[in-house]
Amino acid sequence: MVEELPLTGGPVTVAGALRLDRTATGLVPKRLPAWTEVQMTDPYMRMVAPRPAGVRLVFRTDADAIELDVHVTRFRNAYFPPPPVAFDLVVDGGEVISAPAERGDLCSVAAGAVVETIQGTPETIRFDGLGRDWKDVELWLPQASVVELRALRVDGDAAPGALPPRRWIHYGSSISHCAEAYGPTRTWPAHVARKAGLDLLCLAFSGCCQLDPFVARTIRDEPADLISLKVGINVLNLDTMKIRTFGPALHGFLDTVREGHPDTPLLVVSPITCPTAEDRAGPTAQDARGTYVALGDSVPGASLTLRAMRELIEEVVTVRADPRLSYLDGTALLGPDDAAGLYDGLHPDADGYLTIGERFHERVFGPAGPWEEG
Repeated sequence: MVEELPLTGGPVTVAGALRLDRTATGLVPKRLPAWTEVQMTDPYMRMVAPRPAGVRLVFRTDADAIELDVHVTRFRNAYFPPPPVAFDLVVDGGEVISAPAERGDLCSVAAGAVVETIQGTPETIRFDGLGRDWKDVELWLPQASVVELRALRVDGDAAPGALPPRRWIHYGSSISHCAEAYGPTRTWPAHVARKAGLDLLCLAFSGCCQLDPFVARTIRDEPADLISLKVGINVLNLDTMKIRTFGPALHGFLDTVREGHPDTPLLVVSPITCPTAEDRAGPTAQDARGTYVALGDSVPGASLTLRAMRELIEEVVTVRADPRLSYLDGTALLGPDDAAGLYDGLHPDADGYLTIGERFHERVFGPAGPWEEG
């Protein structure tokens, strides 16, 4: 017998989302609380914030088949073909089954604005052949598409599932949002969370990691056992701060987070390599081939090149003398020797995100890392 499961008030937990916004035809999971909406003065942030990186439906079931009715809004950089969009089903924490989304809207984006929209239709994402044994399932939503949830059905019974006991909040840019990853479980934060057994709240916002105070207050107010901030690249991309302002802004962000988490292990990660911006300030823009190029004038002591930014981030962490605060140089995750994998000069390809995940896990949870696993 096919049973429709309620998306609220029933056995399903929508993990990785802080709210579900009701539309005329369904529910849209969002990763920031409702009060932040009026403080999003940037149109691109309003476009990016609803994309559900790290959001998954968690429950137990003895169903052989699971169906999810959705309307997906996909996005592509106008210079490149659209990346694949997939839903990933994780069964008992191990096997991952991917199903593509192909029929939703497709928006082309250039310079932070939608330049073309091709209208699509709703679709049903189906997983079958799962067997009749009881199993824990996590249905991960596409990390870089807006997803309207319309209905969830199983051909069996369902019960609440369990989340991992430790919660990890991660804040970052497109290089943590990972639009180009093979699927939502293969973004590097999801890869690390699954490997380390963590309940992920991913606050990665492509192009929009600007140390916004409303994000700091969100992290402050949410329960967390581990917190990481991978910051800097978007500040350079838009040239929104200089050396004079970036350091105090980062201090202020950390102060706010510490108000709610005085003793929580906290990690600050600087940018990975980006050859065009290592010694030249932003802003960055795409050339005729779609490659990002730094365009700014580098004024010593004032401009934020990536080298200057890494030094400043490390200095901020060091002077705070906080025994539960650690620094990780982003080039340890993806450095100059890996630059060939930056398909547009800025973003890793799908394999590059897996490399970042493996190196992050090794350096952060390994024997010499700042965090303990388990």
